[in-house]
Amino acid sequence: MSASRPRRRPLRATLFALLTTALAATLVLRPDAPPAEAAPPASAAAPATFTHPGVTVSRGQLDFARAKVLAGAQPWKGAFDRMAASKYADLNRTPRPRAVVECGSYSNPNLGCTDEREDAIAAYTQALLWYVTRDERHARKAIQLMDAWSAVIRDHTNSNAPLQTGWAGSSWAKAAEIVKHTYPGAWANSGRFATVLRDVYLPEIINGSNSNGNWELTMTEAAVGISVFLEDRASYDKAMATFRTRTAAYVYLASDGPLPKTVPSQNLDTRDKIVRYWQNQSTFVTGLTQETCRDLTHTGYGISSISHIAETSRIQGQDLYGTDVGERLRHALGFQAKYEQGEAVPSWLCGGTLHLGLGPVTEVGYNAMHNRLGFAMTNTQALTERTRPAGTNNLFVAWETLTHGDNPA
Repeated sequence: MSASRPRRRPLRATLFALLTTALAATLVLRPDAPPAEAAPPASAAAPATFTHPGVTVSRGQLDFARAKVLAGAQPWKGAFDRMAASKYADLNRTPRPRAVVECGSYSNPNLGCTDEREDAIAAYTQALLWYVTRDERHARKAIQLMDAWSAVIRDHTNSNAPLQTGWAGSSWAKAAEIVKHTYPGAWANSGRFATVLRDVYLPEIINGSNSNGNWELTMTEAAVGISVFLEDRASYDKAMATFRTRTAAYVYLASDGPLPKTVPSQNLDTRDKIVRYWQNQSTFVTGLTQETCRDLTHTGYGISSISHIAETSRIQGQDLYGTDVGERLRHALGFQAKYEQGEAVPSWLCGGTLHLGLGPVTEVGYNAMHNRLGFAMTNTQALTERTRPAGTNNLFVAWETLTHGDNPA
């Protein structure tokens, strides 16, 4: 006798059981998830076809800046002259590559750290000089710098390795994009440079950081830029998801609720933990950042990377300025600029004392949010115009009055 056929469960009961199991699994996996925890967006961010050059600055923006410089228009001509007079524009610069760059906290030890960062900024500077002047010596100098490092560099070590990799990687990617996609001459070792970005730089930064927010934002900026250069859609999507989560956790908006959003892996699941992470600041207002009460210099690093990634995303076809990213960037700029401009610090903010020094970081965000989208941004405008032409912070930010100042492209 054949075995009897098992009875089928009614469809409704089956669906109910599946839903109940899924809900229970969710509760077991995340029983302590704080209500303000930020979640990455579900949709992919990478374009079907990458736009080049497309890391922070586009061909249209380069063309606009070039035309203004050649016409002698300000502030672009003054910005170009400042760049051309800098040490990074020296055609006699000798690259100083190392196989292992060792960077400890507060640059102790500093074994190749300054050399790598500044050679990378020099490569970007030379690439910009090439584009504006069409003097091939500058393109070849950028190539020489990139080739020197790609022939040697194999690792970054010690406690600041992720941050160092982010700083240098951000500038390398911008330089490489301009040279590869605008210089008609030969760059025979461009493939080797790409391999080094893929094998030495990307693994150090792609998984993010649980340190202060400017670390992860800088690392993510480099990861996004490198992914564009490599046309690596998977890494781009991963970096952009990290960016969306970290940006929401770095700049507070009143709409976030009574506490700032958090990054899941940091387990900031109580108010006390969040307050400590926010430099012991317990009053949260729109535009405050996770590092405002540390100092405005590190805050500027974070704001700058937010603007750079948002700009790269826009060039690649996904404009985030109209999302919470743009809102957070706009308010972060305005809040910090207000005090950088000299407004008295209230007693509830950082104990009544702020360490100023925001740096040359306002042009990209100000151009996007004020000139493109029409927000007033009075404080940011005043600071931006007072400090033009923006120079470089000698880490990863350089020449943004030239590339983004009142640039409609």
